[in-house]
Amino acid sequence: MPSTDLKLGTEYRCQAHLDLFKSPACEGLVTQAAMGRHLRITAWPEVHDTAIAVCLCEDDYPGWLPVAALAALQPADRPYVAPEWTTTAIAAQIPDIIRFTQVAMTQANTYLWGGTVGPNFDCSGLMQTAFAAADIRLPRDSYQQEDFVEAVALKEVQPGDLLFFGQGDRPNHVALYLGDGRYIHSSGRDQGRNGIGIDSITDLTDPISATYHRQLRGAGRVTRSYQPQGQPMACR
Repeated sequence: MPSTDLKLGTEYRCQAHLDLFKSPACEGLVTQAAMGRHLRITAWPEVHDTAIAVCLCEDDYPGWLPVAALAALQPADRPYVAPEWTTTAIAAQIPDIIRFTQVAMTQANTYLWGGTVGPNFDCSGLMQTAFAAADIRLPRDSYQQEDFVEAVALKEVQPGDLLFFGQGDRPNHVALYLGDGRYIHSSGRDQGRNGIGIDSITDLTDPISATYHRQLRGAGRVTRSYQPQGQPMACR
């Protein structure tokens, strides 16, 4: 069972990259906590003793942390304070954010559902981590990112805007617009490149670009940095 030195609601700092899962059985990666991120313990296990429920402080994202990983937690010396950015200041960081994704593409990588620490990312994980490298915080999932950004018309997209894809009532894929009709994203093997690649919303001669273009639903601009809501979401 978890160490009695750990306390519910207390903020801890990750001393290593940690995997978070969708269930206490530690099956199904949902996100990763990079070394240095803050989290809170939200519930001790009642039946299972393999994992505890936690919430990441920077994006309010819940998950289950294996008990074996508790040794990688240390009490935070100060609570997490979310950075505040103006739209103008964010715009100045876009070249570095784009550069982060391009460097990530040069490293050997594959698509990883739940991946946020690299070299393997999922689509929204790449977006979140690229902006976080500039200390700009985004929500975790693509549908949360769509709700978070300021919507822009596709004809008005600029480098650094997010493109959203999906055929249901919410997106299931997100990419970063580079300019000249091109975007970079981490896509799965089923209809993408099984890793980070560049595709187009204007040149549809490539079958992958054509496949995603049929699912293109809109675009949005990051105009602020995510501010934690203070109440952790329920783990799922």
